[in-house]
Amino acid sequence: MSSDNLVKMANQIAHYFDSEPDRALAVQGVRQHLQNFWTPAMRRQLGEWMAEHGEQAVDGKVVEALG
Repeated sequence: MSSDNLVKMANQIAHYFDSEPDRALAVQGVRQHLQNFWTPAMRRQLGEWMAEHGEQAVDGKVVEALG
C-alpha cells in the first residue's frame, strides 16, 4: 500500500475520534484501531514515512498513538 494512502487512512481514523472529549481516550482509540486492524508492516511503513517527512501531515492523535 502506498504511504500516502496510509497517511490518509491514519488521519481518517484519528478524525473519527475527534468527538471524544478526553484526548487520552481518543489516542487510545486510535492506538487500538491501529493494533487491531493494521498489519505490523503497515504501522512500520507509516512510522518510516513520518520519520522521513515529519509529522505535520499526520494528525497529532496518530503521532501519540504510535509513540
